[in-house]
Amino acid sequence: MIREPLAAVAQAHPAVEILSAHKTYPNGTVALQPVDLAVQEGEFVTLLGPSGCGKSTLLKMVAGLLEPTDGKILLWRKPVAALEESQRKLAFVFQSPTLMPWASVAGNVRLPLELAGVPRAQADARVAEALALVGLARFADALPRALSGGMQMRASIARSLVVQPNLLLMDEPFGALDEITRHKLDAELLALWQAKKLTVVFVTHSIHEAVFLSNRVVMMAARPGRIVDQVVIDEPYPRTPDFMVTPRFAEYAKRLQDSLLRASRENDEEALR
Repeated sequence: MIREPLAAVAQAHPAVEILSAHKTYPNGTVALQPVDLAVQEGEFVTLLGPSGCGKSTLLKMVAGLLEPTDGKILLWRKPVAALEESQRKLAFVFQSPTLMPWASVAGNVRLPLELAGVPRAQADARVAEALALVGLARFADALPRALSGGMQMRASIARSLVVQPNLLLMDEPFGALDEITRHKLDAELLALWQAKKLTVVFVTHSIHEAVFLSNRVVMMAARPGRIVDQVVIDEPYPRTPDFMVTPRFAEYAKRLQDSLLRASRENDEEALR
């Protein structure tokens, strides 16, 4: 299936609206200047930028894990706390898998359903579906220590998919993996995004990963965190590894590299003031 990123997104409704939201911690540290950003339903948006630019802070604010100091964040036109009223769900994938070491893979994936009081038979069916989607059906009874790093991250993704989310928030989930595993999981993530018609907001430090995955890349700078650039990746899906050796890919990567260098210089200049 070919998914045209811009044509499809242009007619969609915003899944996420960040309206002049900023964050200042009690010690006076300004983590984020006022940020304005809309993510359309079905879009794959990546937050890119140097360390300390507020990517994770912004993602956690969208998830409701952090409150903005001022401004608003809306999910499907409703406050984050009222998400259930829109009959939609979100899931968050952290940098590390955070699996319970004493529980099986199936037990780890089932956890959010148990916390939500989903009947066991229904929960087991959804766990089986989620494990099949990430290629772990044969490892349902295994303990996390028996899995490779990539397989543990697949289990973490399955745990997020089991709640049947509409919005998937991912905080640099593949950053600790080797390059081959990372590329494989990037391709699998795109397949899941298409199959489940998800809206994804993804955090990474990798320019190549951002170009490969995204409809749009949002560049951030630090001290304080703020959006300084946005680059639309106007390329069709599905994307294969061959895309990464094309002149178009190189052009996007160069544009983002230049933007990242400018953002990093702004950080250095701000630190000297």
